[in-house]
Amino acid sequence: MRVLDTRALNRATLARQLLLDRADLSARDAVAHLCGLQAQEPQEPFVGLWSRLRAFDPAALSDLLTGREVVRIHLMRRTVHLVTAADALAWRSRHDGMLRQRVLGTYRAELTGVDLDELAAAGRAVLADGEPRSMPELARAVAHRWPEVGPRPLGEMLLAALIPVVQLPPRGLWRTSAGVRNALLETWLGRAVDPPAPDGSDPVGAALVRRYLAAFGPAAAADLRAWSGLAGLPAAVAAVRGELVAFRDQRGRELLDLPDAPRPDPDTPAPVRFLPAFDNALLGYHDRTRIVDDAHRGLSVAGERVVLVDGRVAATWKVADGGVLVTPLRRLAPTDHDAVADEGRALAAFLTDGDSDRVRIAPPAD
Repeated sequence: MRVLDTRALNRATLARQLLLDRADLSARDAVAHLCGLQAQEPQEPFVGLWSRLRAFDPAALSDLLTGREVVRIHLMRRTVHLVTAADALAWRSRHDGMLRQRVLGTYRAELTGVDLDELAAAGRAVLADGEPRSMPELARAVAHRWPEVGPRPLGEMLLAALIPVVQLPPRGLWRTSAGVRNALLETWLGRAVDPPAPDGSDPVGAALVRRYLAAFGPAAAADLRAWSGLAGLPAAVAAVRGELVAFRDQRGRELLDLPDAPRPDPDTPAPVRFLPAFDNALLGYHDRTRIVDDAHRGLSVAGERVVLVDGRVAATWKVADGGVLVTPLRRLAPTDHDAVADEGRALAAFLTDGDSDRVRIAPPAD
């Protein structure tokens, strides 16, 4: 079985994630290809798409949100993702059990004795009038039924697990600050959520395997689980295994992939790329060594924005003083320093509508 070393996996990851060459895709098609973008920080997906698309207009993504073609919803790993409306409807039921278990992992003691089906019915009854509500508003509306439970556990269980809801605009629009207001997914999109397969098969799981590999492969089953949060996908992997090819990584793990997906030459040059907080190019794997050193693995979980140099995490960045401040994790070679500065200036111009291209590269963090 062919072994793919770390550099080969890195270049495959960059190609699948649209980070090796900016793509000529629409914002909607990019969101679909990437299986969504993690979006608990509402402005981060705009940077994620800017780094991936050749001609990205942030207004186009805002229009997709207001036009109900993409939605903000709790999904993979119980985190807020920006996904297409079609994927939200198709995938939400498949994530139900995982979402419940993840909320219970935080609030099991507080929710002991609460009938979750009864809680879901109470929450749905409140939202049935079509009026968007914040989490505190929804929790207060049902709290009289469970006075011994605090509003936070009730609200989290309702909105992150029991009821398929979306976070409505203006939350998530370009350069807009707005609180979270929720509405039923089926009401917002005018269509019921796809139900689970009645015969015990898992067509949605099989589709998730294929879609994940197209955007993240080659990858191990543990990587798929880390991205989705779903533990029950072995049967789905087994169902599509005949369509896939297999490799090994340098640790001996089996990696699965789509046979015709891009696996570029490991020596393919990789341009500097600025990634937003919580980007799935890092979080979408159990083994992240293909893109970040173990010593810096925690940066993505902590919400640090990172800079890729030669395809690997080499710096962090933030907005400061009307421009972009880059802090290298190691000393940059002169050519890399110049490339980071050039891409940083382009990012600053994007973030300020051309008012500033200021970039400053601080001394290395070490």
